[in-house]
Amino acid sequence: MKKKLLYGFLLMGTVTAFAQKQDCPMKASVYVEAAKLKNYDEAYPSWKFVYDNCPELYQSTFQYGERILRDKISKGVDKDKYIKDLQELYNKYNQYFPQKFSAANNQIHQAYILIEHNKGTKEELFALLDGVYKQDKDAFADDTAIYQYFATALDLYKANKKPLQEVFDVYDNVSEIIENENNKLSVRMNELLPKEEANTLTDKEKGQLQVARTRVENLKNITESVDNSLGQLADCKNLVPLYQKVYDANKDNTEWLRRAAAKLSDKECTTDPLFVKIVERLNQLAPSASSALYLGILKEKQKNTTEAVKYFNQAVDLEKDPLRKSSYLVKIATKYSGSTAVSYAQKALSFNPSNASAYQVMAQAYASAANDCGTTVFEKRAVYWLAASTARKGGLEKLAAHYDKLAPSRADIFSSGLAGKTITFKCWIGQSVKVPQL
Repeated sequence: MKKKLLYGFLLMGTVTAFAQKQDCPMKASVYVEAAKLKNYDEAYPSWKFVYDNCPELYQSTFQYGERILRDKISKGVDKDKYIKDLQELYNKYNQYFPQKFSAANNQIHQAYILIEHNKGTKEELFALLDGVYKQDKDAFADDTAIYQYFATALDLYKANKKPLQEVFDVYDNVSEIIENENNKLSVRMNELLPKEEANTLTDKEKGQLQVARTRVENLKNITESVDNSLGQLADCKNLVPLYQKVYDANKDNTEWLRRAAAKLSDKECTTDPLFVKIVERLNQLAPSASSALYLGILKEKQKNTTEAVKYFNQAVDLEKDPLRKSSYLVKIATKYSGSTAVSYAQKALSFNPSNASAYQVMAQAYASAANDCGTTVFEKRAVYWLAASTARKGGLEKLAAHYDKLAPSRADIFSSGLAGKTITFKCWIGQSVKVPQL
């Protein structure tokens, strides 16, 4: 008798579960229609039924579920409950549709919840973001998460919970992520720039180009913020002893040597014997474009210009990837000023027309020459119009606005009587600008 009852209950449960699954398509159509109209409260019951009873059926259950739960969270009622529900949703999304929503996607979304709602500990946030980096750097599509990856590591160091070396490692990781994201943006921008020049962009493409330019500037701002946050921790006084202490353990690790050489170069520690040792070891183990670049920097510091230029050109010749080649040319450009800096920056643009750093080098070189170009104060200050327009070509609106403020004002233009006229700079710049009309 007991066996019959047990069998009956099991059969009823199976029938009920089957019936519920049969209801899923109808319930799904209800929540989809409501969610499309942003009637999320109306969508919630039907969505919850599908989510609880047949989560494996539709990817849209998780896509619409995110919107529905975020709407609940935004309204503030039972906020913590819905935050936990959203965390669970991401876990289940990865469980049922791992090809569409990877473990790295799950972790970056979980991290963003902690950031957005100030939840969890610094350790939890760092573990999530570090996990994303180790699994899939491409998942760092959110600029806030990129910055928080470094900022959290720095906070943990300040709380004596992370060694300084790990902070530097994360700094290098973030630099790599930013380079990766910039490269992806450059590929798309380089497809669109010829169309912009020909004035054949569609409205959709105009929007894509503007979004890409904005993100390039955001990533540049993150780089500056990270550098400023690191501050004196990354000066030669700290870097050299730190790298010296672990050199023997890493002298056969080409990735460590490459990163150490890059950091010492960026922080102008190139006169230290350790930089020489690291660069020569890197070139011995893995002669490459990057090792040639650092040998060039080394020769430059030794006042051996001929050898420096030889290695710089070798670095560019050895590099096959056009985006990285462009990056090397910008690095070389920053070692110079005036026409030489501009020449290298222009070469960089020939390999990557959307390289914002190349436009920055050119704009700064023009601005630095303001006092050397022109015969009047007005003409000298007119150079800043050229600097501003160059910065804008690279999407560097903040830098362009700075130079605009240094250029002649409307009152200056009126007093000069040059409105609408063209000014040609007869110094090394050799370019012209048109004075704005009043």
